Amino acid sequence: MSFDHVTLTFGNGTTAVADIDIAVRSGEFVSLVGPSGCGKSTLLRLAAGFEKPTAGTVGIGTRRLGYVFQESTLLPWRSVRQNVELPGELEGVDKTTRRAAAADAIERVGLAGFEKHKPAQLSGGMRMRASIARALTSRPELFLFDEPFGALDEITRQRLNEEVSTLFRRDGFAGVFVTHSVGEAVFLSTRVVVLTGQPGRVTADIPVPFDFPRTPELRYTPEFARLCAEVSAALRGQETAA
Repeated sequence: MSFDHVTLTFGNGTTAVADIDIAVRSGEFVSLVGPSGCGKSTLLRLAAGFEKPTAGTVGIGTRRLGYVFQESTLLPWRSVRQNVELPGELEGVDKTTRRAAAADAIERVGLAGFEKHKPAQLSGGMRMRASIARALTSRPELFLFDEPFGALDEITRQRLNEEVSTLFRRDGFAGVFVTHSVGEAVFLSTRVVVLTGQPGRVTADIPVPFDFPRTPELRYTPEFARLCAEVSAALRGQETAA
């Protein structure tokens, strides 16, 4: 995925993002951090084709795209299995194949045994797991995450970060993850991109050198604390400038 001098201005004249240059290669997991309103989610919508740039070009090297939203977006009248099967159903995949794909995805996100549960019977963390499983059934080469864990408690959030890290290592997709949490960004990513305020511009692109999969102990190391401080300093610098 690449953004080449991308600008998006809405019809009311508001410029959401300006002159964005970002490339995400296969095997990279890039987190986008920045203040509210700086265009992080807008970049995901551009990548998914939900928005078209006013200037510049967005390059997507695959049709196999996974998207996890801030809310779980599960259909409340369908079971976990039925929700996870939905992409295959819409694409006309035969029942046997899509059921096997759903079973595999449900197993991988730790929801085996909950296939018949409705969303209302699940915790917030379990609903997000189901959303990730649904996206996994398309075997995405590019996975977009729009702050999916922001409403969860810290321990659940950390556990899901660890699970996403394991999935990334196992499946080898490229990932783009929007978050307001510096610790989450550093834990998950191979790079952290810091955006300015309105309009959104890239102000820092910080590499994260830790091996995958990431373990809980990483959060307590001096190297992790140093990188969190570096990202926080970049955020504070651009907030001061704004």
